[in-house]
Amino acid sequence: MKKNSIKTTKNIIFIGLFAAITAVLSQIAIPLPTNIPITLQTFAVALAGYFLGAVKGTAAMIVYVLLGAVGVPVFANWKGGASVLISYTGGFIFGFILFALLCGLGSQLFSSRKLTGKALAVTLGIAGLAVDHCCGIVQYAVVAKISLAESFWTVSFPFLLKDIGSVIAAYVISEELIKRLAKTGAYSAKAA
Repeated sequence: MKKNSIKTTKNIIFIGLFAAITAVLSQIAIPLPTNIPITLQTFAVALAGYFLGAVKGTAAMIVYVLLGAVGVPVFANWKGGASVLISYTGGFIFGFILFALLCGLGSQLFSSRKLTGKALAVTLGIAGLAVDHCCGIVQYAVVAKISLAESFWTVSFPFLLKDIGSVIAAYVISEELIKRLAKTGAYSAKAA
């Protein structure tokens, strides 16, 4: 009974920690005229998925979105509230949930010492990034009253290289974090 309680506590702490990391990295933002700032959110979301796995990574992003929805200023440029979720950037924010899910699935299904497993884990993370961008493109097009093609060129294309690099970096860093924390007994990807 005590082991389950400790495991549950660790899971809650890690989920909250990654929701907080996403909130902090969201504030490192360079505003752009398109209303879509350059941030480190993509890195934080991918890291949460790869480190925590599909279920807990998704839970961390749900916590992050819910905190922002109720007004906690966790979104880029210290914004919060439901109005952010229905504005220009809302599609990207909702997409974080599926993005973390796919990164988590990538780490759980394909991660291994072999290069092919690592490549497949990163590929699934990039697929999650594509889903996130699709959500963002659609909502931006609706809110800005422009075509999907215009929306893609405005809010997705300029960020693709940075975001793909963020996914790769998040995978590499999560693998190292898991390895180091497993040595201390503080975290086990299989047991958590």
